[in-house]
Amino acid sequence: MAFTTTNNDNHLPLKQLPGSYGLPFIGPIFDRHDYFYNQGRDKFFSTRIQKYNSTIFKTNMPPGPFISSNPRVIALLDAASFPILFDNEKVEKHNVFDGTFMPSTNFTGGYRVCAQLDTTEPNHALIKGFFLNALLLRKDSFVPLFRSILSEAFSEIEEGVSGKSGKADFNTIFSVASFDFMFRLFCDNKDPSETILGSQGPKMLDTWIIFQLFPIETLKFPKIFNYLEDILLRTVPFPACLTRSSYKKLYEAFSSSAVTLLNEAEKAGLKRAEACHNLIFIAGFNSYGGFKNQFPTLFKWIGSCGKTLHKELANEIRAVVKYEGGVTIQSLEKMPLVKSVVYETMRIEPIVRYQYAKAREDLIVESHDAAFEVKKGEMLFGYQPFATKDPRIFDDAEVFVPKRFVGEGEKLLKYVLWSNGKETDEASVDNKQCPGKNLVVLLCRLFLVEFFLRYDTFEFETKEAVVGVSITITSLTKASST
Repeated sequence: MAFTTTNNDNHLPLKQLPGSYGLPFIGPIFDRHDYFYNQGRDKFFSTRIQKYNSTIFKTNMPPGPFISSNPRVIALLDAASFPILFDNEKVEKHNVFDGTFMPSTNFTGGYRVCAQLDTTEPNHALIKGFFLNALLLRKDSFVPLFRSILSEAFSEIEEGVSGKSGKADFNTIFSVASFDFMFRLFCDNKDPSETILGSQGPKMLDTWIIFQLFPIETLKFPKIFNYLEDILLRTVPFPACLTRSSYKKLYEAFSSSAVTLLNEAEKAGLKRAEACHNLIFIAGFNSYGGFKNQFPTLFKWIGSCGKTLHKELANEIRAVVKYEGGVTIQSLEKMPLVKSVVYETMRIEPIVRYQYAKAREDLIVESHDAAFEVKKGEMLFGYQPFATKDPRIFDDAEVFVPKRFVGEGEKLLKYVLWSNGKETDEASVDNKQCPGKNLVVLLCRLFLVEFFLRYDTFEFETKEAVVGVSITITSLTKASST
């Protein structure tokens, strides 16, 4: 049998895949309980790396029985093996966006949206090409639109901190800000609160998203409820009818407001309805869902570094803005510390933890130390936080290093993998890399710039959330100079 290799020049020893799937039905459930409750995600993987003395091994991934018919995967847990998941000549991504199961297409109007399509499917190039072009046509709106929304968000935070409670809920404020930005960007700058959605758009999206993700998440209830939660979330998939009413309103709001974009879609050869369902998924699931978690994560890591980093960021930002005469895409490119801090956040705590793909052919996949045979059709799974914190690549891999990607450190950007691709690669119709990759980086930088133009430093409280972290702002110090 012929195998193709990810790198023919390494001459690594060919070893048998370690690990076990356990007994049918029972093995996946035991692994699921370890993953969610007994060990937790990171310990689930780290203990198996130690047990098998390998960063590549066989295991089961949730949800398992009864939702997933085949929970078996080959886990890739280092920076050497992980990139095979981006090689579309060797792997395919037909219906693997959510891993070993797929939510009903009833959540998306009966359509398989672009995220569920493989690159070989004709609609993939059509849909992704359209959205790449749509972002390109709207690039001049990114900075002024987001600055306006940030100004409103920061004013709301100030009101909370100066009010009776002395606190502001960062997550709630930036959930609304993220939704407003994506809606206005794609919907001719229309205020979503003036549509059928009113002020409920973010909550409707939250419900729609979490109902699709319940089988692969935990609600972090007290331990006594673990097994009850497991039965409730992972016995049968949640039906789309539970979100039908809110999704219908989302569809109506986008359909009636994104007139220009949907006209462009029809000219590109897309059905208007299919384009609108894809728009909701990209603007809602991908973009809003990502931003509402990315900004609190970024804020957490900036806050944890304390006033010294805050001062360095403020000094760089204010100096560049003064020299350049304003905040522009060009001025953002001249802030190496700001750029490095954003990349370091994406490295140390990538918002998207998982990547899945099926082998198109028999393969040989390599870790740093060994090579392993993978047969056609087997599911490959990558746990991204382990790949981006690989100690063989990064010094002090578990430590947030703000200047990691400054100067010579830029050479390490190819190991920052948050976007379903390397940071040094670009999204195209031929790959599965996030079409909004560059926009996400831009908005994270812009967030820091606007914040440190207004404030010198801040204090906060944080706690774990169902997804990501929850941030409460307790103190803001206004900028002493601008």
